[in-house]
Formats: sequence, structure tokens, C-alpha cells
Amino acid sequence: MPYYEFEGLIPVVDPSAYVHPTAVLIGDVIVEAGVYIGPNASLRGDCGRLILQQGSNLQDGCIMHGYWDMDTIVECDGHIGHGAILHGCVIKRNALVGMNSVVMDGAVIGEDSIVAAMSFVKAGFQGLSKQMLMGQPAKMVREVTEEELHWKALNTLEYQNLTKISSNSMRCVDALARVEVDRARLKGSTDVQSTAQKTSKAYQLTMSLACQF
Repeated sequence: MPYYEFEGLIPVVDPSAYVHPTAVLIGDVIVEAGVYIGPNASLRGDCGRLILQQGSNLQDGCIMHGYWDMDTIVECDGHIGHGAILHGCVIKRNALVGMNSVVMDGAVIGEDSIVAAMSFVKAGFQGLSKQMLMGQPAKMVREVTEEELHWKALNTLEYQNLTKISSNSMRCVDALARVEVDRARLKGSTDVQSTAQKTSKAYQLTMSLACQF
């Protein structure tokens, strides 16, 4: 694993967490139990402290960084989508940051909130619980629904299960030259896909318009 000591500080990773071999953890990084860190994630704890609390996930290509004397935190069950950037901010319990979004210094995303894909949260933003945040800069467009929180919880549970599955089954191999007969298909561990298909039309429309705010 590419773990690097920096000025005497060594990353701390709970044994039950899963860190992909291509992720990079430098210096003052603390990874708690059941956390999933995806391929090519970069956690640069060479300034402020980076903390991923229990059951959270940081997906492929995400970046965490900050400034001295401040913590960048993803609280319990926080869910950080592919390619997102967190810099000196706090993502509160059970919040979701969508793909390719940016959350800047001093910003706080409230509990049970959702930052839509490709949104930009300005420095110092102070969010409340259950906010749907969208746009560049991100603004609250409405309250998150119970249906959406259920969908989010299932997605997060998928990553918590993936932590265990990856630890037990992922290994480096040589590629096959051709597709096998009756090649198996992967299946999720929850009904998140069917739940997403049932999600309200209003929510789907809102998410599709995220980048137009």
C-alpha cells in the first residue's frame, strides 16, 4: 500500500477498512472502521488532518487536502462520489457529495444533506441538515426527502459491504484473452437499483438540472 510518513506522522488505518492499492495516503490521515477508499484516491495529510469516520466512503479519483491547523472530515456514513474534491471542509453524518463536486475551505455540509453532482460549494458555506444543494455556487433548492435518504442509505450500505468483499476477493491478476462462456454477472447486496428506478420524477428532474443553477 502507498502509505507515506510525513514529518513523523504516519497514516492510521483501521484493519477493517479497505484502501485500494492505488490510493495514496500521506502523513496525518486517520481512517476509521469499515471505511472504503477507492482506486486513485489521494489523501494528502501534509498540511491539516484528514479524517474518514466509521462507515464512510471516498470513491475513485477523489482528493482530500486542507490547510494547517484545520481538519478535513467525512463523518460517519458520509458518501463521497467519484472524482469529488474536499478541501478543509466538514461533511457531516450521512451526507452525500455527488460526483465531481468541490467543497471548499471552512464549508460544512449538514447531516443527511446531498450535494448534487458537479456542484461547487464556496468557502465558508454553513449548511443545515437535509439540504439539497446544487449549482455553481451551490445553493439549497429544497429539502431532501425521506425517499432520497433511503436511496442514499442503500448506496452507502453497498460501499460498506464492498469494503468487506474487496478485502476478501480483490487481487491483482493477468487479464483473460477472451470472454468465458456463461461469464458471471455481479449483483449488488441491496435493492438500491430498484429503489432508484422508483425515485420520484421530481427528484430525477431536479438532479438532471443540477448544473443549470
